[in-house]
Amino acid sequence: MATVAQWISGTRPRTLPNSIAPVLVGAGAAHHVDGFVPLWSALALLVSVALQIGVNYANDYSDGIRGTDAHRVGPFRLVGSGAANPKAVRAAAFAALGVAALAGAALIALSGRYWLVAFGAVCIAGAWFYTGGRKPYGYSGLGELAVFLFFGPAAVLGTLYVQTGEITGIGIGGAIAMGSFSTGVMIANSLRDIPTDREAGKRTLATTLGDRDSRRLYLALITIPFLITLAISLRQPLALLAFLSLPLAALGALRVARGSKGPALIPVLQHTGLAMLLWAVITTATLVIA
Repeated sequence: MATVAQWISGTRPRTLPNSIAPVLVGAGAAHHVDGFVPLWSALALLVSVALQIGVNYANDYSDGIRGTDAHRVGPFRLVGSGAANPKAVRAAAFAALGVAALAGAALIALSGRYWLVAFGAVCIAGAWFYTGGRKPYGYSGLGELAVFLFFGPAAVLGTLYVQTGEITGIGIGGAIAMGSFSTGVMIANSLRDIPTDREAGKRTLATTLGDRDSRRLYLALITIPFLITLAISLRQPLALLAFLSLPLAALGALRVARGSKGPALIPVLQHTGLAMLLWAVITTATLVIA
């Protein structure tokens, strides 16, 4: 029987900034055009976090039963470690995805934008089939693209659009920034797992690019949000305060640039995720003030 602490660890708390930060930016962009609705933003946040937890449990289950996690050096896995019954982990994944579906349904009903039902269905399917099903797209080198789309445009612009009915330039910039940060987290994770993923037959962008080019891509991705900051500052000078998140991003970048491998890359996920969250909080605050 897995302990409560192990179940919490199975949610992979270090990845949760990926689901919180984009909603903050989307809410800030909505506030910037006087469209912010607190309850709707809270529901969007619940959808995002529940999806993140659902996909983390789903990955734990699917990778565990395939044996992909048997020799992985990353965070604790419920199924791969044998601590939890695979069916229980699958049920936890479905429960989290169910919470996301219910919160999403409430948001759609309140906003009256019923076509977003299809959008929500795509998000839930994307969460499960990342590593689930017979031909998971996460095993075909498409995981990084999905992370960029779901944690960038989908989360940021979805939060913005459901409240305002429009897409703004600042929203697009925020979506690109969040997608880049999230993909950076994904690349750091895949970079760490290149040897075990190749052994398990899991194809990721990192296994395709190789170690050196994956590191270059990571460094490029975490640079993009700060270029977005410069662009936003042309309209909102206070947005330059988002550079306060640069030291956190630099902590991860230094490890990657210096060639850290295996467990030494684990802190990169945390540093990048926290840099993403701080960037989002500061940028959102400046949009609200403006």
